[in-house]
Amino acid sequence: MRRPLRRRARGRAGAVAGAAALVAGVLAGAPAARADSGPASVDCPADLAGEAACYTGQDGNGAHFAIAVPDDWNGKLVVHAHGGPDLGAASDPQRSLDDLGRWSVMVDQGYAWAGSSYRRGGYGTRMAAADTENVRRLFVSAFGEPERTYVHGQSWGGNVAAKAAEVYGGRSGPYDGALLTNGVLGGGSRGYDYRVDLRVVYQYYCRNLPRPSEPQYPLWQGLRPGSTLTSAGLRARLQECTGYDSAPEDRTALQQRNLDDILAVTRIPERTLESHLRFSVFTFRDIVHERLGDRNPFGNRGVRYSGSHDDAALNAGVERFSPDPAAVRDLSYDSDLTGRVAIPVLTLHAIDDPTAFVEHEAAYRATLSGAHRDGHLVQTFTRESEHSELSDAEYANSVAALDRWVRSGRKPTARAIADSCAAFDRAYGSGCFYDAAFRPLPYASRVRPRPGELHWPAMTAAQERTWSRVEGVGIAP
Repeated sequence: MRRPLRRRARGRAGAVAGAAALVAGVLAGAPAARADSGPASVDCPADLAGEAACYTGQDGNGAHFAIAVPDDWNGKLVVHAHGGPDLGAASDPQRSLDDLGRWSVMVDQGYAWAGSSYRRGGYGTRMAAADTENVRRLFVSAFGEPERTYVHGQSWGGNVAAKAAEVYGGRSGPYDGALLTNGVLGGGSRGYDYRVDLRVVYQYYCRNLPRPSEPQYPLWQGLRPGSTLTSAGLRARLQECTGYDSAPEDRTALQQRNLDDILAVTRIPERTLESHLRFSVFTFRDIVHERLGDRNPFGNRGVRYSGSHDDAALNAGVERFSPDPAAVRDLSYDSDLTGRVAIPVLTLHAIDDPTAFVEHEAAYRATLSGAHRDGHLVQTFTRESEHSELSDAEYANSVAALDRWVRSGRKPTARAIADSCAAFDRAYGSGCFYDAAFRPLPYASRVRPRPGELHWPAMTAAQERTWSRVEGVGIAP
């Protein structure tokens, strides 16, 4: 990628150098930072070589983090919430550095950047939001309060960043705005319903997860707790049933029919079938077994499946179950969004995102509308077909648009944001693919609704404070 012209220094070099000299001492000892080990200076990712100073460390909760400060820092900070969730038992020290490399466009635009690897792997939206807020505090302890601070999250990180905006982003809070890109914004209690459907529809056709000869378990578990199945083993079973990894001419007739039926019923793109199935197996097990004490937050009773070669047989034979209300409550408290935001929120979403369907944006707008906060929201959409990475020009344009909105107090239009991208594309050459007229259909148009679906109603702030003090409620940190 062609790098943009170097920005004019803004007189921050001396302040950054002074703060850098104090980083180890300040972060290692400040009670507010709660750091186990002070950050150490490290080589920056290749895209930032010679442009920034980079640091890594570990906070008091065990979360590894990375920080970057550009040589000509503009005085503003982007705090990043990564996606996933990763399923390792402990915080991955490499994760935050990898994220810094991936999001180097923010630093290249003059923003300091801070990101946490989170204190452990596995699900936990509020935990991840707390770790994201903690790395912001670590940054402030070393470099002082930025002029403005923005929280950014992509994929599940969009859910994390949106939760951080609600929990920590009040009018007098530390965040001035939020940027959510390709975000999973439907929340945990309904945002994974289409993967529930995939899990049961897959098993109806394939009968190999579990096989009849293996210990049986309810499919809402994802995978039985003691199973040693690996991702490679899962792929082998998917291939055995559907031939998904083979050319169409190399599939058997039964494999092709199984694949056609699964894709038609679940409406999941073929190119991401394996990743969605992996989530419905391994991440569901993490949510149910590790986080909710083997209670079931998922349901499909009353769902009418259609699109197969024999819908009557499918609906008669697919496994059905109802959620445990307490499990729904706890997953909802952890990950669902209330819409109670008090800061500008800008979203960017690929229309053909194959992982976090664009209809998540409709769910998010409805959530903010229900809280009478949709005046804080601007949504933008692009004609792209990727989930994990969009155009660098669009990311640079988005953070600049959010910053202009915060500085001026003037809410931008989707059209104005689309028009401003060309200037960044001249620097990055990665393209601008906005569709300013696009509006997503309702969430229920993509994800089969649950008749009589159990919803845990949005809590008031007082109720949230009460629940947060009750031991055992929510997803354990």
